[in-house]
Amino acid sequence: MSTATQEKIQFDPGSEMHAPELYRPVATGHGVEHLEDIGPAEIAFYREHGYLMVRQAFTPGETADALQGLVDLIVGKRPDFNGLHFEAKAKDIIPTLSPEQRQDAIRKLWHFVEFDARLKALSHHPKLLAVIRTLIGDKPPFMFQDMALIKPPRLGREKPWHQDHAYFDFPLGTPVVGVWIALDEATVANGCMQLLDGGHRAGPQIHFQKRDWQICDTQMLGAQSVAAPLKPGGLLLFDGLMPHGTPHNSSPNRRRALQYHYAPENVVKCSTDERLKHFGSEGKNVTC
Repeated sequence: MSTATQEKIQFDPGSEMHAPELYRPVATGHGVEHLEDIGPAEIAFYREHGYLMVRQAFTPGETADALQGLVDLIVGKRPDFNGLHFEAKAKDIIPTLSPEQRQDAIRKLWHFVEFDARLKALSHHPKLLAVIRTLIGDKPPFMFQDMALIKPPRLGREKPWHQDHAYFDFPLGTPVVGVWIALDEATVANGCMQLLDGGHRAGPQIHFQKRDWQICDTQMLGAQSVAAPLKPGGLLLFDGLMPHGTPHNSSPNRRRALQYHYAPENVVKCSTDERLKHFGSEGKNVTC
């Protein structure tokens, strides 16, 4: 790896291990088999519970193509792509890794849909967009964020409990839908999504900068979470106010996933200060 390449490498800070008690699911999430199966009853479930699983959203071919697109970006087949972030624990070994081995040191990729048509195809899949449109109030959807979330075997760390809306400068009340797509089998052992069923109805939660921008651990310890295990090609739809997190990958298996976020295309952003009035801790006499 050249010196110039090394200078471009980005690392996600933090690598602390979480308390095991933060992720103890008591149930498996509810879902349907295909996107076409989503009707009024499923929409009502999503609004009440804040999520919905689709176990076979994409074909094996579509899923395999997207995975290959992701791998091609990781191994450097698009030299102009610089949206790779590595695990902090891998910093000392990066220079020794081959392009193939780099797959197991990555934490996330983002801003990639314009670099690979196969990844863009899933984010703009007509069946998916039709569902998103219904969930955001029958308005044209706008995809405003694309990420790939990687948990390498044994190394992949936690994403602490949080609400995605806490990261986005959109006015409170803006319908935001997250779409989490499994490219490998996602299990409890390798860090599948866990959710606080119905937790979106409680509104914005205070977030603190701890291991990440997150809900305080003391608030989530012992929470009765719902796990969302998925086979490759399955997806999870979830509300922007849904508290969710993913634990450390304690297995020998890769867990690669895509995540896209959508809002109405005419949404007008608010200021960061306005967002933090709802999600930040400053001035609220609270500590974590």
